[in-house]
Amino acid sequence: MRHLAPPKTQASVRVVPVPQVVVDAVAVHLVTWPTDQFVFTTELGDPIRRTAFSERIWRPAVKRAGLSGVTMHGLRHFYASLLIRHGESVKTVQARLGHASAAETLDTYSHLWPDSDDRTRAAVDSVLGRVADSLRTGAAR
Repeated sequence: MRHLAPPKTQASVRVVPVPQVVVDAVAVHLVTWPTDQFVFTTELGDPIRRTAFSERIWRPAVKRAGLSGVTMHGLRHFYASLLIRHGESVKTVQARLGHASAAETLDTYSHLWPDSDDRTRAAVDSVLGRVADSLRTGAAR
């Protein structure tokens, strides 16, 4: 017998902010498929299982779109890399993905955070560069 169960870890219980583009897409979906319970269901109105979603909906959609090899797990990595690319902190990415620790997030995604060499040079140049410029300018007089 199928039943709803709690998430597998406490870190899995989280709030994920939903972007407006998703809110709009779900609103369109609900106009076509109104519900008072689950948003995505089987033809019988039961909650759709992940395996059934992958086999009946996801894989055919990926094939029609010509995106062979794109998996749901790949979307998770895409989401994480998108957050990192847009400057989100390790703690934010950890929370959004439901990782138990920031170390888990860093072990998986640290290579995606921008290299700090350029930023640290720029930080020092932004302060000391002005001092050096004023000294050069003053020495030239």
